[in-house]
Amino acid sequence: MSDELPILNASDVARTALHPEIRVYGAPRPAVPQRLPVAPRTRGCASGAGSGVGADAARMGPGFRRLPDWLKVKLPGTGEYTETKALLRQQKLVTVCEEARCPNLGHCWSRGTATIMILGDLCTRRCGFCAVAPGKPNGFVDWDEPRRVGEAVAAMGLRHTVITSVARDDLADGGSTIFALVIGEIRKRSDTVIEVLIPDFRGHRDDLERVITAQPEVINHNLETVERLHPIVRPSARYDRTLQLLRTVKDSGARIKTKSGIMLGLGETADEVKRTLEDLVAHGCDLLTIGQYLRPSPQHLPVAEYVHPDRFAYWRDTADAMGFESVASGPLVRSSFHADELAGTVRPGEDSKARPGQARVIPA
Repeated sequence: MSDELPILNASDVARTALHPEIRVYGAPRPAVPQRLPVAPRTRGCASGAGSGVGADAARMGPGFRRLPDWLKVKLPGTGEYTETKALLRQQKLVTVCEEARCPNLGHCWSRGTATIMILGDLCTRRCGFCAVAPGKPNGFVDWDEPRRVGEAVAAMGLRHTVITSVARDDLADGGSTIFALVIGEIRKRSDTVIEVLIPDFRGHRDDLERVITAQPEVINHNLETVERLHPIVRPSARYDRTLQLLRTVKDSGARIKTKSGIMLGLGETADEVKRTLEDLVAHGCDLLTIGQYLRPSPQHLPVAEYVHPDRFAYWRDTADAMGFESVASGPLVRSSFHADELAGTVRPGEDSKARPGQARVIPA
């Protein structure tokens, strides 16, 4: 997305004015988003990560390492890729694929899939790993967004849809109302399986239950890293709060699969990774993703290690043996990478698009 925020006139602000049932934290102010400068997020790195190597360190700056061949990808420019991009632009929708600079953007868009990011493109948190822009949304909510998302999902004809959002700590409900409305608008227009990748809602159970009540098939909330590194990698989140969110979804009795993901390469040890996987299983996590941390910019946490694909295969086998229902583990795996296959909506290699007359597959 462009660094320039949209210019809002009076009618725009009136149309997207905050509904009275959602309170905005802080002093009253115009509901106009404000982008903040990206400050360094690398000081005090508990992992000890980030020393460059040889000439690369001098040329690329401290903390940068040359990418190994297994992390280099090419961006396509034709077919489903361009159609997906055009549709998202037409509906004025934001994708986490772009905002988080996902290395799989070309691959997923060429399959006709994308992860739609709702509630704007400014995040109220400053996680050390994340490329999404920080800012002050100031209570701005686009109440027409659920309709546009529903129409876009129907037009894309997906069998499995992933919706995520920025953190909206400026809203008293954390954005959960919009999540529920988006799920409802998709249901009106499509039989797609719905997966939501949600923030932690600051641990507020009512907000989480609002999403559970909307009945998506999968609720994902990423643990991201081991417990020791949480204060640096996710300073506004808590390790135990993420685990409790997954347990609350599982204990709700709803027919919803739970999902989470972690990154490797931030300085974690093998024992810490094993303990993290054990904690996820103990809290009812069904689906798991494990991927390589890639530094988005010099302002973000440095990479401690580019983990070899063989190690990802080891952790996949380890997680399988622990009892996870399905595991995706590899250097380029991200939360939504082949989410339809991980959840069992489609079989590996099967078309992600719904065909006329095709029955809806709900993950068991």
